[in-house]
Amino acid sequence: MARKTPTNPVPEQIIDEPMADLLSERYLSYALSTIMARSLPDVRDGLKPVHRRVLFAMYQLKLSPNLPPKKSARVVGDVIGKFHPHGDQSVYDTLVRLAQDFAVRYPLVDGQGNFGNIDGDNAAAMRYTESRLTETAISLLEGIDQDAVDFRYTYDGDTEEPTVLPSNFPNLLANGASGIAVGMATNIPPHNVAELCEAMELMLEKDASIDELLKIVKGPDFPTGGILVESSDSILESYRTGRGSFRTRARWVKEDLKQGQWQIVVTEIPYQVQKAKLIEQIANLITNKKIPMLDDVCDESAEDIRLVLIPKNRNVEPELLMEALYRASELENRFSLNMNVLQDGIVPRVMNLKEVLQCWLNHRQDVLVRRSNFRLGQVNHRLEVLAGYLIVYLNIDEVIRIIRESEEPRPALMEKFGLTEVQAEAILNMRLRSLRKLEEIEIRKEFDALEKEKDGLEKLLKSEAKQWAEIKKQIGITKKIYGPTTVLGARRTTIGKPPAPISIDLQQVMVEKEPITVILSAKGWIRAIKGHGVNPADLKYKEGDREQFVLEAQTTDKLVVFASNGRFYTITGDKLPPGRGLGEPLRLLVDIPNDADIVQTMVWQPDQKILVATRDGKGFIVSTNEILAQTKNGKTVMSVSDNGDAQLCKLLNKDDDHLALIGTNRKFLVFKLDQIPEMTKGKGVILQKYKGAEIADAKTFNMKKGLTYTSGIREMSVSNVKEWLGDRAQVGKLPPNGFPRSNKFR
Repeated sequence: MARKTPTNPVPEQIIDEPMADLLSERYLSYALSTIMARSLPDVRDGLKPVHRRVLFAMYQLKLSPNLPPKKSARVVGDVIGKFHPHGDQSVYDTLVRLAQDFAVRYPLVDGQGNFGNIDGDNAAAMRYTESRLTETAISLLEGIDQDAVDFRYTYDGDTEEPTVLPSNFPNLLANGASGIAVGMATNIPPHNVAELCEAMELMLEKDASIDELLKIVKGPDFPTGGILVESSDSILESYRTGRGSFRTRARWVKEDLKQGQWQIVVTEIPYQVQKAKLIEQIANLITNKKIPMLDDVCDESAEDIRLVLIPKNRNVEPELLMEALYRASELENRFSLNMNVLQDGIVPRVMNLKEVLQCWLNHRQDVLVRRSNFRLGQVNHRLEVLAGYLIVYLNIDEVIRIIRESEEPRPALMEKFGLTEVQAEAILNMRLRSLRKLEEIEIRKEFDALEKEKDGLEKLLKSEAKQWAEIKKQIGITKKIYGPTTVLGARRTTIGKPPAPISIDLQQVMVEKEPITVILSAKGWIRAIKGHGVNPADLKYKEGDREQFVLEAQTTDKLVVFASNGRFYTITGDKLPPGRGLGEPLRLLVDIPNDADIVQTMVWQPDQKILVATRDGKGFIVSTNEILAQTKNGKTVMSVSDNGDAQLCKLLNKDDDHLALIGTNRKFLVFKLDQIPEMTKGKGVILQKYKGAEIADAKTFNMKKGLTYTSGIREMSVSNVKEWLGDRAQVGKLPPNGFPRSNKFR
């Protein structure tokens, strides 16, 4: 069949423009549409168009918190049918998110049914769930029927929708927002409403700086809790510029079990982290042996989160285990801040904290003025009607006569009593029962009350100070509703300190940590016996040998040995021979020369001080951080001569301030510790001067506590040491009466 040619063909339109200009123009239109109508929230109500349309549709359906909910499919149908020219799934996803208390700090939708969970499971289909507005959403819509905001025609021109909500709730910062537009994005974390209200009250009192505001708004308040571990300087910079990031960590506790066992229980996880994926991630770390300290992970969550982490053994430090997990998993997460919002719903702009709060305050002032004007118009109209009613009561018989006899009663009433058209129409619409005397009294009361309200509204509209006072009053009410003692108001995210850097040596961490007693005999045989409280006298020794040094330590400890050649030797507790036999010679573990004697053995502790001295009375103070040896040959700290081998090695207490010395010549000297230099290596300085004698012993002490020494089985004290107090390098005097003939303090 031949094709018919149209009788009135549409003329072809040829556009003669460069392709680059055409593409730029159309892509710009698309970009602006994406930015303004889809991705960026309005700074005034903190909502994107789809959120605003969902809430307004639910408001029109009368889904108030005190009324029964309706099917979510009904809400979605109204939204896409009236306001939102997009698919139903995107609208339902929006509705679901507004109802999730783990996604939104202050939910705007009260959902009944399966609305998903923190594991990442999806919500049930919209035909199975029901929803209604929360009290918070009602606050956002408060006054929308009172000309509080502008309306515009919907996409099909059939009805109207609000361009912005009145927003008697700081929703942008309270619930946060996220979105990706063309060439720009936004990401705003949730905050605590009570803190926001208090900050705005301060702004209404004075021109507060961002530093002052951050003393109140301490940081984000995520619905899933956690601990904010960002530094205060970084937080300040983020809120000052509107861009930055916040580091959050999971909250955990250590639970003690039987027989010294324990486990870690994670009770809160970072915001926007799906629990199921987090567990899978930790399980993969265990499988791939990335965290050898961790044995298993279990999910014992019910309504609250309870994630159980089981360590490999009880000797693992829980802090080190969690530090390793923070580094390798989403138990630590960063939330980026990018406060890119639409100013007045038109201009995209990155704002700082103060600017966002000020824009909301300005919006609330605009809403207050518009609602007041709307109410004033209603009051004036009602007063006009009531004035007409009062004329009726004064001339009731004449009014009835005119209505009964006149064919056109309205113009007749207007001419007779000087009524307006509104008053005349209201009189003609009155019911006969309203002509009672009692009704006249009620009308006069209402008239007087409205006159008073009119006067207040007119004063409010004329005074900007009164407007801000009213806004401050409204903010105070909101702060009380969402105060720290309420269910929704209590802060969930704890503000913590930035964690100190921790070096994790996985091999060292996995070493079994058990208590041991180290026995070093006089002939240099060493062994480690499990447990503490071992009596050395109960042990067997080689013939003619006995114990010399007895130390209580852990298998993970480092032991340092100071020899008379001025060297420190390092041994780890797990390398010591067991205590089942007589042990092994110390010289098999470290290369101590045969002509060197053992001066002292101690458990190494960081950041402590040690006094070392030679036989001829020279010495200095060295930090324990400087004495660890990396090889079996030890580390030379003290330079000694043939006649002045190392003789003393004393660990200093932190509160010690004086040193007591005694020589083999029975000369006793006390002087201040600060006279001895701290060195890393050398010969030192003269501590006590001897002539034909050597150093016998030394002891550090605190002057306020006094000097003590052991004589036999008794502990003696010298409360007043002024007689022996002098300066370094002096000879000294005879010791106190009763001082041991061995010239030893202990």
